Amino acid sequence: MSALPHSHHDSLLAELEQVRARFAAIVSNTPGLVYQFVLHADGQVSFPYLSDGCLALLGLPAAELHAAPQRFLALILEADRASYLESMQASAKALWSWNWEGRIWVEAWKDVKWINLRSTPHPLADGAVRWDGIMTNITDSKLEQLEVRHSRARLAELSAHTDRVKEQERTRIAREIHDELGGNLTAIKMAVAMLAARLDGAEPALREKTDYVDNLVDRTIDAIHRISLDLRPALLDLGLVAALEWQVKEFDKQTGIATSFSANHRDIGLDNDQATALFRIAQEALTNIAKHANATKVSVKLARLRHHVSLKISDNGDGIDQADRSKPASFGLRGMAERARALGGTLTLSHASGGGTVVSIKIKRDTVPDSRMAPPAGATIAEEKISAAK
Repeated sequence: MSALPHSHHDSLLAELEQVRARFAAIVSNTPGLVYQFVLHADGQVSFPYLSDGCLALLGLPAAELHAAPQRFLALILEADRASYLESMQASAKALWSWNWEGRIWVEAWKDVKWINLRSTPHPLADGAVRWDGIMTNITDSKLEQLEVRHSRARLAELSAHTDRVKEQERTRIAREIHDELGGNLTAIKMAVAMLAARLDGAEPALREKTDYVDNLVDRTIDAIHRISLDLRPALLDLGLVAALEWQVKEFDKQTGIATSFSANHRDIGLDNDQATALFRIAQEALTNIAKHANATKVSVKLARLRHHVSLKISDNGDGIDQADRSKPASFGLRGMAERARALGGTLTLSHASGGGTVVSIKIKRDTVPDSRMAPPAGATIAEEKISAAK
């Protein structure tokens, strides 16, 4: 085989140098560490290529990591090592891209850093896998993300606490109105009846006055009864099923919308605060239907399941547009979602078959299950799947 002509050889070298210079320029302007990593068939690892970003990101010169590649695993905090190794094995097995984030201890700065690595695997002939990728410092964004999550959790706690206090205050006011004012009005009614008896056969104008006062007292007693019920239905003390049965009948009567209610158990297995919060979500959903849905039929279904309590409120109305869900003023939807989340549950909105909307709430049952029930799974707080809550 003849040697390449000298000029052709020179132009190839020049072209190669140009490609190398271009690669070096791109890498040196890439934030983070550009690298190649190999997992050998015997389980050993190596870094065939490490860019100059190695020292800035890991606090280790590239030459040191080349010489002792196992030092990278030692940098990772012990709590995060298992997830690093698992994600590496999963990527090697499936040959999917490897995306991992975790914490490293940088000895040089005596500090913990969050890093993210993204790389693409390639199988090698000897059973090894090589990844080409990039590592970046994500400490600032990660800390911001954790702070946002922490702030959200604190806000949710505050919101749940505010709701509890509000319910306690409503209960107190409802009882005071009912007991104090109700008692006084009953006494006034009795006094008016005594006066009316004494005025029997007296001037018709006076008799008219006592009848008017008696009627006014009756109307006021009705108003007090209604206000007390609005503040907190006394039936809630008898349980969620009784309270929802009453609410559905009231809704049917007041709106003229045919509304049905069903429950698979009388005892739903929620504590008083949870039952009240779920009742308020149902009230809000019914208010929304009355205001916006143009529905003629509504169904409210409550069910105690093995690990959850499920409440489904369906209507045959106009449905909720995506635009309506994300309106800044859609506090009704947000409030419902927030209450559900505070209960460790989820709220989902979906389209009902044949038009309309289904509001579905699932709440984890934390109560001790009865002997026929399996013990509940570990408690999880799911995100609500409703755009208005964002």
